[in-house]
Amino acid sequence: MLIALQDITFEFGSRVILENSSWHIEPGDRVGLIGLNGTGKSTLLRIINGEYSVSKGSVNKSKNLTIGFFNQDLLSFETDESILTVGMMAFGKALELEKEIDRLTKELEHDQTEELLHQFSDALHEFEALDGYNMKHKTAQVLEGLGFTTPDLDRPYSEFSGGWRMRVLLARLILQQPDVLMLDEPTNHLDLPSIEWLERYLVGYNGAVIIVSHDRYFLDRMVNCIVEVYQQQLHHYSGSYADYEVEKELRREMQQRAYENQQDYIRQQERFIERFKAKASKAAQAQSIAKRLDKLERVEQVDGGPSKIKINFSIDKTPGKILCTLNNISKAFGDNQILKNTSAEINRGDKIALIGANGKGKSTLLRIIFGMEPMEGERVPGHNVVTSFYAQHQLESLDLNSEILDELKNFGSGRTELELRQLLGCFLFTGDDVFKKIRILSGGEKARVSLAKTIISQANFLMLDEPTNHLDMNSVQMLIDALDKYEGSLVLVSHDRYFVSQTANKIWEIVDGEIKEFKGTYTEYEEWKKRMAAQQQAPAPAKAATENKKENKQAAPASNNNTAATKGAINKDVQRELQKQQKQFSQVEGQLASLKERKARLEASLGDPATYNDRTKFAQVESEYQEVQKFIDRANEQYEQLFEKIMQLEANLVTN
Repeated sequence: MLIALQDITFEFGSRVILENSSWHIEPGDRVGLIGLNGTGKSTLLRIINGEYSVSKGSVNKSKNLTIGFFNQDLLSFETDESILTVGMMAFGKALELEKEIDRLTKELEHDQTEELLHQFSDALHEFEALDGYNMKHKTAQVLEGLGFTTPDLDRPYSEFSGGWRMRVLLARLILQQPDVLMLDEPTNHLDLPSIEWLERYLVGYNGAVIIVSHDRYFLDRMVNCIVEVYQQQLHHYSGSYADYEVEKELRREMQQRAYENQQDYIRQQERFIERFKAKASKAAQAQSIAKRLDKLERVEQVDGGPSKIKINFSIDKTPGKILCTLNNISKAFGDNQILKNTSAEINRGDKIALIGANGKGKSTLLRIIFGMEPMEGERVPGHNVVTSFYAQHQLESLDLNSEILDELKNFGSGRTELELRQLLGCFLFTGDDVFKKIRILSGGEKARVSLAKTIISQANFLMLDEPTNHLDMNSVQMLIDALDKYEGSLVLVSHDRYFVSQTANKIWEIVDGEIKEFKGTYTEYEEWKKRMAAQQQAPAPAKAATENKKENKQAAPASNNNTAATKGAINKDVQRELQKQQKQFSQVEGQLASLKERKARLEASLGDPATYNDRTKFAQVESEYQEVQKFIDRANEQYEQLFEKIMQLEANLVTN
């Protein structure tokens, strides 16, 4: 056993964080430490690290145990040394020996005594045992795995931004090879390739690993058990995060049943006491039952669990079929060519995830699509497109003197205060938090306010740059549910693979300056990548066979005129059907626009106090409103069906 927390209690002032909780950490454990924001996850890591002392219980560690703790506080470290040098600080003992060997080498040039030769030999032996000759290579390997290029290794640490500095410090911590590695939100500072590299590295890590993360993909792939901080206790679950969700629900159901059974028992006993406490023959028995009830260990009622409030988007107008066209776009920053003569098109209904390593131009491409980034080439906006852009730079548009709730009210969405407060609750602003001034908020809190404003914007085209960075798992899931029902289109950048897998129906990746499109979900994209990698690694004969099949398939149409003629006839039929469906689609689109205008007029009438003064008029307006809503629902259903048909027919044309 590496660490044993035995019946610990920890308090902040009068607030109890943990009470009589235990946890044993064994070699090889891969633990996902989870819980709602503010329940004490980071506090627990600091208790294990020895920064906080418990008020009750004990924290026991094995002899000579080493602990590595990755967290935001590491950013206080400053130096002008190269990042390679910073990473190599992990090999403290080996670096000392290297200096000692240099000193002894110089002394031996003038004095070759037996004692000096023994010291030199011992130092060389220990340096080799510590793998000192490979420490530079190992450090470079880890830094490059986390996204740095070879030229970056000699650049000063002070030149890098906070996110890149965190990568250097994570590399240093990994290279130290502690017995227990504690990672507090490690994926926040990594792009997808770096997260995948970290996963591969941690799979073979010899020590125990404790991870706090809201990245469900990362937890599912990394952990073999879950520890949840819940109701001031530590609850243990074996398996991945997905296993935890199933087991948690079962435990909640069992606890609720136990609570209800106990409440029935208590009510029965209390009725007996009330009925017989004044009766001489039963008074002693009633008193005995009362004492037993006082000593009864009460089962806690299951709380409501995570918030079930739904985030709802509303769209003001329906756009045309094409939202944005990029023709022969090029963009460079000095010698760094981000995009080179590339083209792409965003259609209505597209939910596109821009993925890839940092520095490839994902955020730049978002700004080009939005129209705020100068470039070479042509950007053609679509008809009736209303865009809302969420990114870090949008924080500048917040009024620092406004309260959070007023910032949303003043945005003019038309939502009630209750609706706005519910929305802010989804983004972790509860109770009186909504009255905080924007100027006193942290960067993460400002980002959540800005995201809430994006949601109430009534845009039909969303652009989201890392929207999940400052959200907990529950808020991320609510955002996923909302985007799943969102009737508009979107382009997003995110390193949260679970979020991407649940929201995107197309994947864009910037490769060698070009936008490469994959039509499908992120899960399908990953499977396709694996197939391509397997083909690349296949033996030469297998590859040749694959190429021959491709050639045969390509050659067949040229040698078969009948097949070509048949396909031509099919294409004409498909085109005729496509034109027919497109015509119907346009008609339904016009009907929807007209119905929505009528609905807006009726809503304005229902909001007029004069309407309520006339009972007959109110009943008539309300009836018309309900009727219009039914028509809109039917038209929306027909709209979706026609849209799917058109997409299928277009796909058939491409296939044929």
